[in-house]
Amino acid sequence: MDASTAYEVSSISLPSLTLESGTTLRNVDLAYERTGNKEGPVILVCHALTGTHIVKGTDECPGWWDGLIGPGSYIDTNHYQVISFNVLGGCEGSTGPTTRNPDTGQPYGPSFPGITIRDMVNAQYEALKLLAVPRIEAVIGGSLGGMQALEWGVLYPDYIGKVFALAVTPRLNDFGIAFNHIGITAIEGDPAFCNGHYRDGSLIKGLEIARMVGMVTYRTRELFDERFRREEKDDRFSVESYLDYQGQKLARRFDPNSYLTLLKAMNTHDIARGRGDLEHVAGTYPSELISISYEGDSIYSPEYLKDFTEKTSNGRHYFISTEFGHDGFLVEFEKWGGIIASHLKKEVFTGMK
Repeated sequence: MDASTAYEVSSISLPSLTLESGTTLRNVDLAYERTGNKEGPVILVCHALTGTHIVKGTDECPGWWDGLIGPGSYIDTNHYQVISFNVLGGCEGSTGPTTRNPDTGQPYGPSFPGITIRDMVNAQYEALKLLAVPRIEAVIGGSLGGMQALEWGVLYPDYIGKVFALAVTPRLNDFGIAFNHIGITAIEGDPAFCNGHYRDGSLIKGLEIARMVGMVTYRTRELFDERFRREEKDDRFSVESYLDYQGQKLARRFDPNSYLTLLKAMNTHDIARGRGDLEHVAGTYPSELISISYEGDSIYSPEYLKDFTEKTSNGRHYFISTEFGHDGFLVEFEKWGGIIASHLKKEVFTGMK
């Protein structure tokens, strides 16, 4: 890196944060990654359910959006400064169920209060002010990150330039809540979960099952059929082994109470909650909105996001053809990264719509 660029992974502490519920949390930590041009316009990236704040990462350990962010890339860190926070309620350094309650000295565990998407955004806004960030050029996120991005556009329109909302809808539909309910029930019904008081190091089978359920919704039937083709080994189909592996992998790194906290927060996602009907909110949406949907996304319907975006006064929607379904926002950057780059340059992308 030259003198104008930097890479930092750290955390910042808010003295207090009052949630939508009225509960006030003290000493709220938010872990963050900050990379790129120290003097450049700021891009805020919001991560998905099991993602982290490490979006760019390093050459030795790339972040989950390394293919989108970097020198000369779609989000060019020679020009932009990129900041990402681990969400409130997470388990990667931000205050959540695994952190200690300053009032008791013990981990919050299942006593961690319920939070909403708006609480996450409010926490990030307060953290950015403490980091002396005067304005955000754009906020971008997919899935749970897209929920946050949409809320940023309503809560703090004077603080941001534009919103990029990927693989999301203006509210989580009942189909999505149904899948979340299966995951929540699997975790809470696992005897090893012990009502949230599980032993450190325990692998909660319910969390593995919840992850398997999620994995089925993230990609398309066509991709599953193409990848696994009913191959069998040791009396097991390859897709079964794949799902077992993904479930165990997540259970080794993610806290079950955090997973529950974030699923329940996702269930609160409704851009119109307390603001009138959805058509009114779309018509009065105060921020420039660039939205991207992905073919085969079974939870976040492209038509739903397209309809909302086109009812805003300054919105543009794009549809990406892909076999990856919902996970399209994590791969195939060559298909949609140019949309991000062109709108950041204040150009209208003409490649597709």
